Amino acid sequence: MSKRSFLLMTFVFLALGAVVPLHAQEAAGAAAGAAAAGHAELIKWSIIAAGFPLGLAAAFGAIGQGMSISGAVQSIARNPSAAGEIRGNLILGLVLIESLVIYVLLISLILFFVHPFGA
Repeated sequence: MSKRSFLLMTFVFLALGAVVPLHAQEAAGAAAGAAAAGHAELIKWSIIAAGFPLGLAAAFGAIGQGMSISGAVQSIARNPSAAGEIRGNLILGLVLIESLVIYVLLISLILFFVHPFGA
């Protein structure tokens, strides 16, 4: 993947992340029937807004874990006497990568189950 296409994809994902919450807002002067439709629309866009970051975090977390495991295995293959220290640092790095994904999962679950913007 070239640097230019990576930057383009990153920009597209950031733009989607900035635009999706705009569609999750309820109309200001909605009537009772329109308020119910607006509420359903709000729930739909809240789920979408929570799903995109979760998918991105899982994908890039998996890529990061794969790269770190690959580097650790290569390092152990080059220097087997340092295997214990490398393994300890690998586990610490994997825990930190996974904790970032779990934080995004927590925020997504809050968006799924907590009524957004009050009652």
